Amino acid sequence: MNQPHQNLEDTPRLNRRTLLATGGVALGGLLAAPWLRGVLRPRASVFIAANQRYDGSLAATIREGLLAVGAEPQGFRDKRVLLKPNMVEPTRHRPHMTTHPAVIVAAAEVFRGWGAIVTVGEAPGHVRDTEMALAESGVAAALAEANVVFADLNYEEVAWCRNRGRQSMLRGFWFPRSVAEADYIVSMPKMKTHHWMGVTASMKNLYGVLPGIQYGWPKNVLHHAGIPQTVVDINASLPSLLTIVDGIDCMEGDGPILGSLKRMGLLVMGANLPAVDATIARIMGLVPERVPYLALAVNRLGPIDESRIDERGEAWREVASPFEVLDEPHLRQLRRDALGLSVT
Repeated sequence: MNQPHQNLEDTPRLNRRTLLATGGVALGGLLAAPWLRGVLRPRASVFIAANQRYDGSLAATIREGLLAVGAEPQGFRDKRVLLKPNMVEPTRHRPHMTTHPAVIVAAAEVFRGWGAIVTVGEAPGHVRDTEMALAESGVAAALAEANVVFADLNYEEVAWCRNRGRQSMLRGFWFPRSVAEADYIVSMPKMKTHHWMGVTASMKNLYGVLPGIQYGWPKNVLHHAGIPQTVVDINASLPSLLTIVDGIDCMEGDGPILGSLKRMGLLVMGANLPAVDATIARIMGLVPERVPYLALAVNRLGPIDESRIDERGEAWREVASPFEVLDEPHLRQLRRDALGLSVT
Protein backbone atom coordinates (compact mmCIF):
# COMPACT_ATOMS: atom_id res chain seq x y z
CA MET A 1 0.00 0.00 0.00
CA ASN A 2 1.35 3.46 -0.86
CA GLN A 3 2.43 5.70 1.98
CA PRO A 4 0.35 8.86 2.31
CA HIS A 5 1.73 12.12 0.98
CA GLN A 6 0.27 13.80 4.04
CA ASN A 7 -2.25 13.02 6.73
CA LEU A 8 -5.42 15.10 6.56
CA GLU A 9 -7.01 13.47 9.60
CA ASP A 10 -6.74 16.56 11.76
CA THR A 11 -6.88 19.25 9.12
CA PRO A 12 -9.45 21.87 10.21
CA ARG A 13 -12.09 22.72 7.62
CA LEU A 14 -14.40 25.57 8.52
CA ASN A 15 -16.35 25.74 5.26
CA ARG A 16 -20.00 25.99 4.34
CA ARG A 17 -20.47 22.23 4.71
CA THR A 18 -19.02 22.26 8.24
CA LEU A 19 -21.09 25.27 9.22
CA LEU A 20 -24.28 23.69 7.93
CA ALA A 21 -23.52 20.46 9.79
CA THR A 22 -22.65 22.08 13.13
CA GLY A 23 -24.71 25.24 13.19
CA GLY A 24 -27.87 23.45 14.28
CA VAL A 25 -26.14 21.98 17.32
CA ALA A 26 -24.95 25.41 18.43
CA LEU A 27 -28.45 26.84 18.18
CA GLY A 28 -29.87 24.07 20.31
CA GLY A 29 -33.51 24.37 21.28
CA LEU A 30 -34.12 27.41 19.05
CA LEU A 31 -34.52 25.04 16.13
CA ALA A 32 -37.78 23.85 17.57
CA ALA A 33 -39.42 26.95 16.10
CA PRO A 34 -40.80 26.04 12.64
CA TRP A 35 -40.28 29.57 11.28
CA LEU A 36 -36.61 29.49 12.31
CA ARG A 37 -36.07 26.09 10.72
CA GLY A 38 -37.40 27.54 7.48
CA VAL A 39 -35.04 30.52 7.64
CA LEU A 40 -32.00 28.37 8.38
CA ARG A 41 -32.62 25.68 5.79
CA PRO A 42 -29.97 26.14 3.10
CA ARG A 43 -30.76 27.40 -0.37
CA ALA A 44 -28.76 26.83 -3.53
CA SER A 45 -28.63 28.27 -7.03
CA VAL A 46 -28.50 26.16 -10.19
CA PHE A 47 -27.73 27.59 -13.63
CA ILE A 48 -29.03 25.93 -16.81
CA ALA A 49 -27.88 27.01 -20.26
CA ALA A 50 -29.80 25.66 -23.27
CA ASN A 51 -28.95 25.49 -26.98
CA GLN A 52 -25.31 24.69 -26.32
CA ARG A 53 -22.92 23.11 -28.85
CA TYR A 54 -19.42 21.73 -28.50
CA ASP A 55 -18.24 24.14 -31.18
CA GLY A 56 -20.01 27.08 -29.53
CA SER A 57 -18.93 29.74 -27.04
CA LEU A 58 -18.60 27.33 -24.12
CA ALA A 59 -16.17 29.43 -22.08
CA ALA A 60 -18.52 32.43 -22.16
CA THR A 61 -21.44 30.24 -21.04
CA ILE A 62 -19.43 28.62 -18.24
CA ARG A 63 -18.22 32.01 -17.03
CA GLU A 64 -21.78 33.36 -17.02
CA GLY A 65 -23.09 30.29 -15.22
CA LEU A 66 -20.46 30.27 -12.49
CA LEU A 67 -21.01 33.96 -11.80
CA ALA A 68 -24.77 33.36 -11.66
CA VAL A 69 -24.39 30.73 -8.91
CA GLY A 70 -22.17 32.93 -6.77
CA ALA A 71 -18.59 32.28 -7.91
CA GLU A 72 -16.32 35.25 -7.19
CA PRO A 73 -13.42 35.48 -9.67
CA GLN A 74 -11.03 37.09 -7.18
CA GLY A 75 -11.49 34.10 -4.90
CA PHE A 76 -9.75 31.81 -7.39
CA ARG A 77 -6.57 33.82 -7.84
CA ASP A 78 -3.54 31.60 -7.14
CA LYS A 79 -5.85 28.80 -5.97
CA ARG A 80 -5.38 25.20 -7.10
CA VAL A 81 -8.40 24.09 -9.12
CA LEU A 82 -8.77 20.44 -10.10
CA LEU A 83 -11.18 19.74 -12.97
CA LYS A 84 -12.59 16.20 -12.66
CA PRO A 85 -14.20 14.95 -15.92
CA ASN A 86 -15.82 11.54 -16.45
CA MET A 87 -13.62 9.12 -18.40
CA VAL A 88 -14.94 5.88 -16.92
CA GLU A 89 -14.45 3.61 -19.96
CA PRO A 90 -13.90 5.83 -23.02
CA THR A 91 -14.26 4.65 -26.59
CA ARG A 92 -14.36 6.62 -29.83
CA HIS A 93 -17.54 4.72 -30.73
CA ARG A 94 -19.49 6.06 -27.73
CA PRO A 95 -18.40 9.66 -27.09
CA HIS A 96 -21.66 10.43 -25.26
CA MET A 97 -20.34 8.31 -22.36
CA THR A 98 -17.55 10.70 -21.35
CA THR A 99 -17.14 14.42 -20.73
CA HIS A 100 -16.44 16.20 -24.01
CA PRO A 101 -12.89 17.65 -24.28
CA ALA A 102 -14.27 21.01 -25.46
CA VAL A 103 -16.14 21.48 -22.17
CA ILE A 104 -13.04 20.61 -20.14
CA VAL A 105 -10.82 23.04 -22.04
CA ALA A 106 -13.44 25.79 -21.83
CA ALA A 107 -13.64 25.38 -18.03
CA ALA A 108 -9.85 25.50 -17.80
CA GLU A 109 -9.88 28.74 -19.79
CA VAL A 110 -12.37 30.34 -17.39
CA PHE A 111 -10.54 29.43 -14.19
CA ARG A 112 -7.16 30.36 -15.67
CA GLY A 113 -8.64 33.71 -16.65
CA TRP A 114 -9.51 34.19 -12.98
CA GLY A 115 -5.90 33.50 -11.99
CA ALA A 116 -6.26 29.88 -10.84
CA ILE A 117 -3.69 27.11 -11.19
CA VAL A 118 -5.64 24.52 -13.17
CA THR A 119 -5.09 20.77 -13.39
CA VAL A 120 -7.32 18.13 -14.98
CA GLY A 121 -7.41 14.87 -13.03
CA GLU A 122 -9.21 11.55 -13.33
CA ALA A 123 -8.96 7.99 -12.05
CA PRO A 124 -10.85 5.98 -14.70
CA GLY A 125 -12.80 3.31 -12.90
CA HIS A 126 -12.69 0.57 -15.53
CA VAL A 127 -9.40 1.28 -17.32
CA ARG A 128 -5.94 0.69 -15.90
CA ASP A 129 -4.22 2.27 -18.90
CA THR A 130 -4.90 5.97 -18.36
CA GLU A 131 -2.99 7.01 -21.49
CA MET A 132 -5.33 4.87 -23.55
CA ALA A 133 -8.34 6.45 -21.82
CA LEU A 134 -6.99 9.93 -22.56
CA ALA A 135 -6.45 9.06 -26.22
CA GLU A 136 -9.81 7.32 -26.72
CA SER A 137 -11.73 10.17 -25.10
CA GLY A 138 -9.95 12.84 -27.12
CA VAL A 139 -8.88 14.54 -23.89
CA ALA A 140 -5.14 14.02 -24.46
CA ALA A 141 -5.02 16.01 -27.68
CA ALA A 142 -7.27 18.77 -26.33
CA LEU A 143 -5.21 19.24 -23.15
CA ALA A 144 -1.95 19.23 -25.10
CA GLU A 145 -3.23 21.93 -27.43
CA ALA A 146 -4.45 24.04 -24.51
CA ASN A 147 -1.28 23.35 -22.48
CA VAL A 148 -3.25 22.03 -19.50
CA VAL A 149 -1.61 19.60 -17.07
CA PHE A 150 -3.20 16.18 -16.46
CA ALA A 151 -2.92 14.27 -13.16
CA ASP A 152 -3.36 10.50 -13.26
CA LEU A 153 -5.32 10.06 -10.05
CA ASN A 154 -5.18 6.27 -10.28
CA TYR A 155 -1.42 6.20 -9.62
CA GLU A 156 -0.49 9.31 -7.62
CA GLU A 157 0.85 9.09 -4.10
CA VAL A 158 -1.98 9.39 -1.63
CA ALA A 159 -3.09 11.11 1.55
CA TRP A 160 -5.46 9.81 4.22
CA CYS A 161 -8.60 11.76 5.13
CA ARG A 162 -11.17 10.66 7.65
CA ASN A 163 -14.72 10.04 6.50
CA ARG A 164 -16.60 13.26 7.27
CA GLY A 165 -19.93 11.97 5.97
CA ARG A 166 -20.17 8.89 8.18
CA GLN A 167 -22.93 7.25 6.18
CA SER A 168 -20.89 4.12 5.40
CA MET A 169 -18.66 2.00 7.62
CA LEU A 170 -15.49 3.30 5.94
CA ARG A 171 -13.25 5.15 8.40
CA GLY A 172 -11.76 7.36 5.73
CA PHE A 173 -10.43 7.65 2.21
CA TRP A 174 -7.12 7.63 0.39
CA PHE A 175 -7.10 10.71 -1.83
CA PRO A 176 -4.46 11.32 -4.51
CA ARG A 177 -2.07 14.21 -3.89
CA SER A 178 -3.71 16.43 -6.52
CA VAL A 179 -7.07 15.98 -4.77
CA ALA A 180 -5.75 16.43 -1.23
CA GLU A 181 -3.89 19.61 -2.14
CA ALA A 182 -6.65 21.20 -4.24
CA ASP A 183 -8.46 24.30 -3.04
CA TYR A 184 -11.41 23.58 -5.34
CA ILE A 185 -12.56 20.44 -7.11
CA VAL A 186 -14.86 20.95 -10.08
CA SER A 187 -16.91 17.87 -10.88
CA MET A 188 -17.43 17.74 -14.67
CA PRO A 189 -19.64 14.72 -15.33
CA LYS A 190 -21.64 13.63 -18.33
CA MET A 191 -25.41 13.74 -17.82
CA LYS A 192 -26.41 10.06 -17.85
CA THR A 193 -28.77 7.45 -16.52
CA HIS A 194 -27.39 4.81 -14.17
CA HIS A 195 -28.50 1.18 -14.03
CA TRP A 196 -28.45 1.15 -10.21
CA MET A 197 -28.95 4.75 -9.05
CA GLY A 198 -31.18 5.97 -11.87
CA VAL A 199 -29.05 9.04 -12.53
CA THR A 200 -25.34 9.76 -12.38
CA ALA A 201 -24.11 13.32 -12.38
CA SER A 202 -21.91 15.59 -10.27
CA MET A 203 -21.89 13.67 -6.98
CA LYS A 204 -21.40 10.15 -8.35
CA ASN A 205 -18.69 11.47 -10.70
CA LEU A 206 -16.48 12.02 -7.67
CA TYR A 207 -15.98 8.27 -7.32
CA GLY A 208 -13.32 9.05 -9.89
CA VAL A 209 -11.11 10.94 -7.44
CA LEU A 210 -10.28 7.71 -5.61
CA PRO A 211 -7.18 5.88 -6.88
CA GLY A 212 -7.32 2.46 -8.46
CA ILE A 213 -4.10 1.46 -6.71
CA GLN A 214 -6.07 1.58 -3.45
CA TYR A 215 -9.63 0.74 -4.54
CA GLY A 216 -9.21 -1.45 -7.62
CA TRP A 217 -10.79 -1.49 -11.10
CA PRO A 218 -13.74 -1.09 -10.75
CA LYS A 219 -13.88 0.35 -7.25
CA ASN A 220 -15.70 -2.55 -5.63
CA VAL A 221 -14.59 -1.55 -2.13
CA LEU A 222 -16.94 1.40 -2.47
CA HIS A 223 -19.73 -0.67 -4.01
CA HIS A 224 -19.59 -3.16 -1.15
CA ALA A 225 -19.75 -0.33 1.39
CA GLY A 226 -22.91 0.96 -0.29
CA ILE A 227 -23.04 3.21 -3.34
CA PRO A 228 -25.44 5.84 -1.93
CA GLN A 229 -23.57 5.96 1.37
CA THR A 230 -20.10 6.24 -0.15
CA VAL A 231 -21.22 8.86 -2.69
CA VAL A 232 -22.32 11.06 0.22
CA ASP A 233 -19.22 10.27 2.28
CA ILE A 234 -16.80 11.14 -0.53
CA ASN A 235 -18.57 14.41 -1.27
CA ALA A 236 -18.56 15.34 2.41
CA SER A 237 -14.85 14.62 2.77
CA LEU A 238 -13.49 16.60 -0.21
CA PRO A 239 -12.33 20.23 -0.43
CA SER A 240 -14.67 22.95 -1.73
CA LEU A 241 -16.76 21.70 -4.65
CA LEU A 242 -18.30 23.15 -7.81
CA THR A 243 -19.84 21.39 -10.77
CA ILE A 244 -20.15 21.94 -14.52
CA VAL A 245 -22.29 19.20 -16.07
CA ASP A 246 -21.90 18.29 -19.73
CA GLY A 247 -25.52 17.84 -20.78
CA ILE A 248 -25.02 18.62 -24.46
CA ASP A 249 -24.86 15.03 -25.71
CA CYS A 250 -26.20 12.76 -22.96
CA MET A 251 -26.79 9.07 -22.32
CA GLU A 252 -30.13 7.36 -21.62
CA GLY A 253 -31.20 3.74 -21.19
CA ASP A 254 -28.49 1.37 -20.00
CA GLY A 255 -26.18 3.99 -18.52
CA PRO A 256 -23.59 4.81 -17.43
CA ILE A 257 -21.68 2.86 -20.10
CA LEU A 258 -23.94 1.06 -22.57
CA GLY A 259 -26.75 3.56 -23.03
CA SER A 260 -27.91 5.42 -26.11
CA LEU A 261 -27.22 8.97 -27.23
CA LYS A 262 -29.75 11.63 -26.22
CA ARG A 263 -29.08 15.17 -27.41
CA MET A 264 -30.08 17.84 -24.88
CA GLY A 265 -27.82 20.82 -25.61
CA LEU A 266 -27.43 21.75 -21.93
CA LEU A 267 -24.75 22.93 -19.56
CA VAL A 268 -25.74 22.84 -15.88
CA MET A 269 -23.71 24.48 -13.10
CA GLY A 270 -23.79 25.06 -9.39
CA ALA A 271 -21.85 25.33 -6.15
CA ASN A 272 -24.07 22.81 -4.36
CA LEU A 273 -23.88 19.38 -5.95
CA PRO A 274 -27.06 17.82 -4.46
CA ALA A 275 -29.11 20.76 -5.75
CA VAL A 276 -27.60 20.38 -9.22
CA ASP A 277 -28.15 16.62 -9.33
CA ALA A 278 -31.74 17.02 -8.12
CA THR A 279 -32.36 19.51 -10.92
CA ILE A 280 -30.83 17.14 -13.46
CA ALA A 281 -33.04 14.31 -12.18
CA ARG A 282 -36.11 16.50 -12.71
CA ILE A 283 -34.99 17.37 -16.24
CA MET A 284 -34.64 13.63 -16.92
CA GLY A 285 -38.14 12.90 -15.64
CA LEU A 286 -37.02 11.31 -12.36
CA VAL A 287 -38.01 12.07 -8.77
CA PRO A 288 -34.87 13.24 -6.93
CA GLU A 289 -36.24 12.34 -3.49
CA ARG A 290 -36.25 8.69 -4.62
CA VAL A 291 -32.68 8.68 -5.96
CA PRO A 292 -30.84 6.88 -3.13
CA TYR A 293 -27.75 9.06 -2.84
CA LEU A 294 -29.79 12.28 -3.08
CA ALA A 295 -32.15 11.09 -0.36
CA LEU A 296 -29.13 10.64 1.93
CA ALA A 297 -27.66 14.03 1.01
CA VAL A 298 -30.71 16.00 2.19
CA ASN A 299 -29.92 18.15 5.25
CA ARG A 300 -26.34 16.90 5.15
CA LEU A 301 -24.81 18.35 1.99
CA GLY A 302 -27.53 20.56 0.61
CA PRO A 303 -31.11 20.99 -0.56
CA ILE A 304 -32.86 18.91 -3.21
CA ASP A 305 -36.37 20.27 -2.67
CA GLU A 306 -37.42 22.41 -5.60
CA SER A 307 -38.61 25.18 -3.29
CA ARG A 308 -35.05 25.57 -1.91
CA ILE A 309 -33.34 25.77 -5.31
CA ASP A 310 -33.09 29.13 -7.08
CA GLU A 311 -33.19 28.76 -10.85
CA ARG A 312 -30.70 30.76 -12.90
CA GLY A 313 -30.68 30.83 -16.68
CA GLU A 314 -33.34 28.50 -18.07
CA ALA A 315 -36.06 26.97 -15.91
CA TRP A 316 -35.78 23.19 -15.69
CA ARG A 317 -39.34 22.70 -16.86
CA GLU A 318 -38.53 24.52 -20.10
CA VAL A 319 -35.78 22.04 -21.00
CA ALA A 320 -37.19 18.83 -19.44
CA SER A 321 -37.24 15.74 -21.64
CA PRO A 322 -37.77 12.32 -19.98
CA PHE A 323 -34.86 9.90 -20.33
CA GLU A 324 -35.38 6.23 -20.95
CA VAL A 325 -34.29 3.98 -18.08
CA LEU A 326 -34.00 0.22 -17.88
CA ASP A 327 -37.28 -1.58 -17.25
CA GLU A 328 -36.41 -2.62 -13.70
CA PRO A 329 -38.61 -2.15 -10.60
CA HIS A 330 -36.03 -0.06 -8.71
CA LEU A 331 -35.79 2.30 -11.69
CA ARG A 332 -39.48 2.44 -12.60
CA GLN A 333 -40.27 3.80 -9.14
CA LEU A 334 -38.01 6.78 -9.84
CA ARG A 335 -40.04 7.99 -12.81
CA ARG A 336 -42.30 10.98 -12.32
CA ASP A 337 -44.87 9.67 -14.80
CA ALA A 338 -45.03 6.34 -12.96
CA LEU A 339 -46.07 8.28 -9.85
CA GLY A 340 -48.62 10.35 -11.74
CA LEU A 341 -46.43 13.49 -11.54
CA SER A 342 -46.15 15.95 -14.39
CA VAL A 343 -42.72 16.52 -15.92
CA THR A 344 -43.55 19.90 -17.46
